[in-house]
Amino acid sequence: MSRFPIQATQNNIDKGYIKINVTSKTNLKPVKNATIEISSVGAPNNPIMESTTDSDGISETFELPSPPVEYSLEPSDNQPYSEYNLKITSENFNEVIISGIQILAGETGIQHVELTPNINPSNNTEYDPAVIDPHTLWEYYPPKIAEPEIKPIPEGGEIVLSRVVIPEIVVVHDGAPSDMSATNYYVQYKEYIKNVASSEIYATWPESTIYANILAIMSFTLNRVYTEWYRGKGYDFTITSSTAFDHKWTKNKTIYENISQIVDSIFANYLSRPDVTQPILTQYCDGKRVTCPNWLSQWGSKALGDQGYSAIEILRNYYGSDIYINETTQISGIPSSWPGYDLAIGSTGNKVRQLQEQLNRIARAYSSIPTLVTDGIYGTNTEAAVKQFQKIFNLPATGVTDYPTWYKISQIYVGVSSIGA
Repeated sequence: MSRFPIQATQNNIDKGYIKINVTSKTNLKPVKNATIEISSVGAPNNPIMESTTDSDGISETFELPSPPVEYSLEPSDNQPYSEYNLKITSENFNEVIISGIQILAGETGIQHVELTPNINPSNNTEYDPAVIDPHTLWEYYPPKIAEPEIKPIPEGGEIVLSRVVIPEIVVVHDGAPSDMSATNYYVQYKEYIKNVASSEIYATWPESTIYANILAIMSFTLNRVYTEWYRGKGYDFTITSSTAFDHKWTKNKTIYENISQIVDSIFANYLSRPDVTQPILTQYCDGKRVTCPNWLSQWGSKALGDQGYSAIEILRNYYGSDIYINETTQISGIPSSWPGYDLAIGSTGNKVRQLQEQLNRIARAYSSIPTLVTDGIYGTNTEAAVKQFQKIFNLPATGVTDYPTWYKISQIYVGVSSIGA
């Protein structure tokens, strides 16, 4: 249970939510009984909430004051999110401090924290507290340098990919391309998209607007992947975190639950034009401080969502009537593809057996998931295991293995299997 509940000290206030997921950096196992302290950024040594993680390394959901939701629905001089500090401590691990987690009214943030085992018991502190960068719609960042939306393909055949492939990993250069001092981070593709979307738009916006912006972010990213844009220039990364060249990716960024679930449901999509193989380099801007004709306007797309436009209608409003949503079945690092239909009570066969085997392997790390008989029959026990998996990994807890659940199980299975946990 939480201690030190926050007392609202002002009338003009809303509530947002945060839950923390703590794992070991070395073996991806959940860290149970880790102590979580949440404090105001102005008083980091005075916790206002404290709790511990459960057997799956997950905290309870904390309710925290936030600015009114209206601040995130129109550009204004009022910061639309509140900021808090987070401290995680656990026996045999180094302490982690993250400053500036962002709470939006009415939305649930998910903060993933990886702890490093402590090899020196006399020192249990990470001496470099992580500070989360401000949101791009609040802080000023350099505007995108315009590029052609379709890249010429060299005649020499330097392009490595012959088809659009969803990569397992995106190598993010945390700075401008020429900044050799910037760190490269290896980030799972879906987690990269969730991070960028949470850094570029507000989770309080209409669902169709969020879909449209995520599709633009994914298509842009997959164009960089498909054309080997930076590797073709001699760099050793896929994409940068510089808004002048790519998107804003933010180390330790709080991911919002609704954005996470949308990405999980459409992560294999991208935007195409007729007779063009490569994903379209869908550039965009905020549409207020920076205008960009023929590109998506983030604030403009929010206004269109308010008017009831669908995601594809929003996209065609900016990129033209011939743009359409495409999908690839080529997904790297996944042991078996989606069967093409939901698995639920009554389903049988090899796909169900594979699902059960993967869940059993995951259950060795996440003990609240029940172990299954691998009989290829989707009964109540399999449903219960799937439902518990969905609860842990922030998916709708239906007990049905739909498209997002299938690929999330595959992703976690690959992760825990690659390390001898």
